[in-house]
Amino acid sequence: MSGLRHGLLNDQSQLSILQSHYYSHYDLKRNTMGANPSCEDESYKIPDWKSQSNKKKTTTAALVMCLNLGIPPPDIQKPADYPVLEAFVDPTTYSDPKKALQAIGKNLQSNYESCEGVSSRIKYKQSLDPSVEDLKRLCTTLRRSSKDERILFHYNGHGVPQPTQSGEIWVFNRGYTQYIPVSLYDLQSWLGAPCIFVIDTCAAGNVIENNKKFIQKRIEDEANERAENNSPSPVSAYIESIQLGACRSDEILPLNPDLPADLFTCCLTSPIEMSVKWFVLYSPLSRHGYYEVLKNKEGEIIIPGKLTDRRTPLGELNWIFTAITDTIAWTSLSRPLFKRLFRQDLMVAVLFRNFLLAKKIMPLVGCHPISDPPLPDINHHPMWDSWELAIDENTNQRKIQHLHIHL
Repeated sequence: MSGLRHGLLNDQSQLSILQSHYYSHYDLKRNTMGANPSCEDESYKIPDWKSQSNKKKTTTAALVMCLNLGIPPPDIQKPADYPVLEAFVDPTTYSDPKKALQAIGKNLQSNYESCEGVSSRIKYKQSLDPSVEDLKRLCTTLRRSSKDERILFHYNGHGVPQPTQSGEIWVFNRGYTQYIPVSLYDLQSWLGAPCIFVIDTCAAGNVIENNKKFIQKRIEDEANERAENNSPSPVSAYIESIQLGACRSDEILPLNPDLPADLFTCCLTSPIEMSVKWFVLYSPLSRHGYYEVLKNKEGEIIIPGKLTDRRTPLGELNWIFTAITDTIAWTSLSRPLFKRLFRQDLMVAVLFRNFLLAKKIMPLVGCHPISDPPLPDINHHPMWDSWELAIDENTNQRKIQHLHIHL
């Protein structure tokens, strides 16, 4: 037969269309290829985005708090009414600054530990208002215990000058009479690699950018055979370092007294509480006292339940938040970047999911969180509307329950 025939009354044009979409048994690949496998370069392999190869775990964490409570840093002029909460702790309610600092460090560690899925895997070490010697000892000890795994380095510099243009961060001398700068190159040598840096301070961009420059310098020194032997990690490991910063190089942290002083840290460690606080604070209904019945004596809205129990309000919101932020990341990032940040290290995945929240709300108060590797703009992603709807429904349900109880 000269052509495919489906009916005597069909014209040739219709038969041609049918024939172009018709495949017989002899058109199967095993027949056209003569039963020979295709060449390796001709076959298309679907990348496995769930692959666990090159997986590094965050095993230890350094929580470095340079607060120097009661003594404001010299380069920031704070207004009379400024934010004071650190890790949701009000230091002004303590008569002893040392006890307040200890409470802040304890609460920060507790907030990190409450992050779903990582609490039992990471060993935390606090360093409260450290000297240079204290910081060096902490970093070198953590690297020895971590071996080639990732270290979380959290730095809060609210009580010291902001980082210099060359990226130096500040700590104290033994007598707390001077601020002492610490070179990022030295810090890299003490910590080794890989690391994830969380920098919560004004001009955090200075740290992020200079950290990248010093990593590049190490790569160039190795290529030119000028690499130093005092680093505890190979140069290739430094490329895997990840950074999160509270703001750009030319920005200061928000001074809104209704928000925590460590707003960036709160977004990273307590995203559900911070989302609800932000939603209630800027909701038009708040002007009419709509949410007052849900607040405690301190004026905070406490969400009942456990993060890991989806049957509770807190657990349900956490489950929704995880799904929404994963969706935003999946639809906004390249596949290799999504795999690196959201599918290899549990702590990195948690922090970057929560970092998306910081990128969403902090620009509204004049701060633009930055990261390395950088993320695209996700502020106007339509999934944020779903998150606000979930918070709205959750708070409304709890208000209805509260009214029924008190009737």
